[in-house]
Amino acid sequence: MIRIILDTNFLMAVSQFGIDIFAEIERICDFRYKLCIVDKTIDELNKLVESNKGRHGRAAKLALSLLKSKGVERIETKEEGIVDKLILGIVNKDFIVATQDRALKSGLKKKSIKLISIRQKKYLRLE
Repeated sequence: MIRIILDTNFLMAVSQFGIDIFAEIERICDFRYKLCIVDKTIDELNKLVESNKGRHGRAAKLALSLLKSKGVERIETKEEGIVDKLILGIVNKDFIVATQDRALKSGLKKKSIKLISIRQKKYLRLE
């Protein structure tokens, strides 16, 4: 089974663009998969909720709510650090990463890891 890791900025796009990422992932993935996040993603979202009372705080709060309601699996990491680097350290051919982060996309492409990105602010594409 393929594990799809959802990055923080990808989760924030739900609020920003109004995309139902879960329905879109279902549409583009005609194989068995499990949605996952790195445990430090929760920490990032919680910090955004606490430090931002504006749209970023609301977007992070919505993302946390969706993760809980959809039962997204947490990947526990022992290391501290930037989530993008943790993701790059975890992934292999059995993973797909959903992200909008350019630097992370570049690192994933170097490792030949598939990724999911948002196109035209309204749909997802598996690359």
